[in-house]
Amino acid sequence: MSTEPRTIPQVLDEIADRFSDHDALVTATAEPSGTTGDRRLTFAQLRTEVRRAAAAIIDLDVQAGDRVAIWSPNTWHWVVACLAAHYAGAAVVPLNTRYTASEATDILARTDAPLLIAMGEFLGSDRTAELDRAALPALRHIVRIPVREGDAGAATSWDEFVARGTDLAAVDARAASLSPDDVANILFTSGTTGRSKGVLCSHRQSLEAPAAWAACGELTSDDRYLCINPFFHNFGYKAGILACLQTGATLIPQLTFDPESAMRAVQEHRITVLPGPPTIYQVLLDHPKRADYDLTSLRFAVTGAATIPVVLIERMQTELDIDIVLTAYGLTEASGFGTMCRADDDAETVATTSGRPIADFELAIADETGEVLLRGPNVMLGYLDDPEATAAAIDADGWLHTGDIGTVDDKGNLRITDRLKDMYISGGFNVYPAEIEQVLARLDGVAESAVIGVPDERLGEVGKAFVVVKPGAELDEASVIAYTREHLAKFKTPQSVEFLDVLPRNPGGKVVKPLLRERA
Repeated sequence: MSTEPRTIPQVLDEIADRFSDHDALVTATAEPSGTTGDRRLTFAQLRTEVRRAAAAIIDLDVQAGDRVAIWSPNTWHWVVACLAAHYAGAAVVPLNTRYTASEATDILARTDAPLLIAMGEFLGSDRTAELDRAALPALRHIVRIPVREGDAGAATSWDEFVARGTDLAAVDARAASLSPDDVANILFTSGTTGRSKGVLCSHRQSLEAPAAWAACGELTSDDRYLCINPFFHNFGYKAGILACLQTGATLIPQLTFDPESAMRAVQEHRITVLPGPPTIYQVLLDHPKRADYDLTSLRFAVTGAATIPVVLIERMQTELDIDIVLTAYGLTEASGFGTMCRADDDAETVATTSGRPIADFELAIADETGEVLLRGPNVMLGYLDDPEATAAAIDADGWLHTGDIGTVDDKGNLRITDRLKDMYISGGFNVYPAEIEQVLARLDGVAESAVIGVPDERLGEVGKAFVVVKPGAELDEASVIAYTREHLAKFKTPQSVEFLDVLPRNPGGKVVKPLLRERA
């Protein structure tokens, strides 16, 4: 495959020509009962499905440069819709499936997306139906994706949508007009102010960074990749869909993580690649039925997003017999990547560091603060409609200020030691306390609050809120948690609350969160 900068449609065209009869996407047999049924697409068939869906997008009057939002779990439709949006010249805006309707409405409004491709009922609710359409004048069309068997309305919505796709010449013209430097996607990541920021990445960046990731894991067309990481996240989208697209590896999406379904998928599909947060491997290793499944096909695993015990890496290598176990570090503003271990690193290096730069990144540590800095061609294009935030994140010399504190050893391996920002990671998702504190500020009876991440055996970290109650008001832990759950995605909701008379502050009036961490 060419090493020249390309667009995502060019890559699909190349891989479909090269591996036309090779499985590109296989779904469902790994899923629990009641999901959307088997679907197997070769790369040639995938391109056909994508071009039809792209023609449908164009028929809905989506213009080149418009934004197409996708709000769905890991179904095959997500892959087709994403690649189709690219063929139609649009930028993809993935939405977290855990978002509340108000969180999704905010992002849809800020991107002026004319088209939303969205799930039907998922995790017990239909949040698409709860969107505030009055706040979304640009949103002209919603196409529903069936997530579960029997969701006839969503299945009809998708089928009727695809049936519109007849003008394939228009699709080819749109794809041909794309440049590698055009915006391919806008992924949203919260900032310390509590308001999410849209990270703009080009086609070139969205391909080059995961290609470097795939090279570290030695991915080839012989691999079969079980994708548990959600497609709405950088990892599932870029290190999943786009990594497979460039190597010819077969992608097997899992709707939601279920350990026994995952082990069944490994056995049935002879899965070779299984990335995910540390929790996934811990659950699989300790599962009482692990011995019932043949997991010997596994050869490559990547983890990160939390501190990894050395013993976990060793168990993955010995008990799961995974040949290559690597850890990595990245952030959305760096196209999702940054540093990564290599296949010949020992278990301690893999467990205690995030490896060395990949994807042409330069790595530096700021002298005064110890902040981790990254520079290179795969640093984001900028934040959506926010030049001030962009200038604050990327300095005049091109260094991306990550907000993490770290050190680099004599072999060039990065070790993350702390965070300049207060962000913590829960279940693999970044959580920004300022966003939670903004919500708590609206709860009647709360005078002030501060949120920190505290260790959790299952999720890595969870939120703990410290709350000062207004005089005469009465609040308890359950009511505070219930209120945040109404307004925030579950992974952002604090798991515990402690009431204080005052919050510890420094002379400048800033809350001293290290003291709260010590207390916790």
